[in-house]
Amino acid sequence: MNRTNDSLSLANSQLAPLDGKQKIALVFAGLAILCLLFALLGWSNGNPLPFMLAFFTSGAISVALYTNALYGGKTEGIKNDGVWFRSFTSKGTWAWIFGIVITGFYVALYWFPQWLGYNDGGTSTSLVRLFDPLSFAITGQAATQWFLYGALYTFLILILGAKFIVKYRNNRYQIIRTVSVMFFQLCFAFMLPEILKWFNSDLPWMDLKNMWPLNYYFFDSYNLNALINPEWKNGAASILNPKTGWFGLGLLLFGLAMVLVISPILTYFFGKRWYCSWVCGCGGLAETAGDSFRHLSDKSMKAWKVERWMIHSVLVFVTIMTAWVIYTYFTGKDLLGISSNGLRQTYGFLIGAAFSGVVGVGFYPLMGSRVWCRFGCPMAAILGIQQKFFSRFRITTNGGQCISCGNCSTYCEMGIDVKAYAQKGQNIVRASCVGCGICAAVCPRGVLKLENGPTNDKTEVMPFHIGRDEVTVLN
Repeated sequence: MNRTNDSLSLANSQLAPLDGKQKIALVFAGLAILCLLFALLGWSNGNPLPFMLAFFTSGAISVALYTNALYGGKTEGIKNDGVWFRSFTSKGTWAWIFGIVITGFYVALYWFPQWLGYNDGGTSTSLVRLFDPLSFAITGQAATQWFLYGALYTFLILILGAKFIVKYRNNRYQIIRTVSVMFFQLCFAFMLPEILKWFNSDLPWMDLKNMWPLNYYFFDSYNLNALINPEWKNGAASILNPKTGWFGLGLLLFGLAMVLVISPILTYFFGKRWYCSWVCGCGGLAETAGDSFRHLSDKSMKAWKVERWMIHSVLVFVTIMTAWVIYTYFTGKDLLGISSNGLRQTYGFLIGAAFSGVVGVGFYPLMGSRVWCRFGCPMAAILGIQQKFFSRFRITTNGGQCISCGNCSTYCEMGIDVKAYAQKGQNIVRASCVGCGICAAVCPRGVLKLENGPTNDKTEVMPFHIGRDEVTVLN
């Protein structure tokens, strides 16, 4: 018998072949992709409902079967077997193909929606028309490219969130935060804005959990004008816009309260995780669809330096731009002769579209799942500053129990070398930490804990306690 492929290594690169459930799951995944391909070719234009139902059903079944095959029946523990040996999760051929496809989709979504079949006047075809039945059911209107995107985005978070829950079913914290991001994406990011548009078409599209500076267009004139009456008399605002009424003012005040009151208070008690890991849609996609790529984040010191310069530069940019927009709104004049609208469009193209969408998601298979959160998100930047200097949240370490396995650093999607902190017995209070808790979940020794405590000793190096806490001195 030829046994030349056998290996005694604990890190055996010979992956187990696909079992029956996995093969069936891939068949259903192929059916879901075929539904999208048929729609892209226009074959579903006549009656998109069967194709749409087939897509959702096949996609859900494929993930359910594959999840059961991977994690069903396994005992509690770390379940990241073979991630460095699979082409899809180790920057191999399939990773590059997937990255190119996703990047191309975002390019079409933002700049060439006609490639996806979008046409003004409710006469869309192709992929956009595929979701017409769902759009009519929720909004009473035909689908747009943004409804297409929202539906796909939400569907992925729901089915892959379920996969993530099964994977970490023995970790209560992971279950709670995953259910949280699934709920906020479905209800607040997808359903509620569409329903609000249905009831009152004069209100702007609004994701209520999105706040400034992530929602950089909140202070734009078109948004403010839709919420309140834009007319000014004798230096004072006139009555509310009669089309939106007190509800519009309520949305405006809620947006301001989120920035100035609610967010700082929640960050003080829970750190930036309350938003980045429990609420944010970008974080929700990174934690669910991006879970297979979290180990690809660059942990080098060089990457950390680039990260700090880039993310805080974006925060400065959006702050200056917002001040510019507010000045223009109240005075009706461009500051220094520079159009605030042109400044906002530049930011929207470079940061809001190219960075957060094209690079932020398209580069999942090549740079990890939190590229946007690490290097570009102004919301992550401002919450990170609050977390580092004013929050009670920290990840505590018990260095005496650390065996230097490196799991914590490997699976930190934010590129933090967690092991270095653990070996020194130092609390982790990095501004970039989103409190996902995966480092604690994959630690085989229980070295790391997500805790709250006093703000004055967050960076203190704790003494090692090996064995008993008491030290006996022998004379």
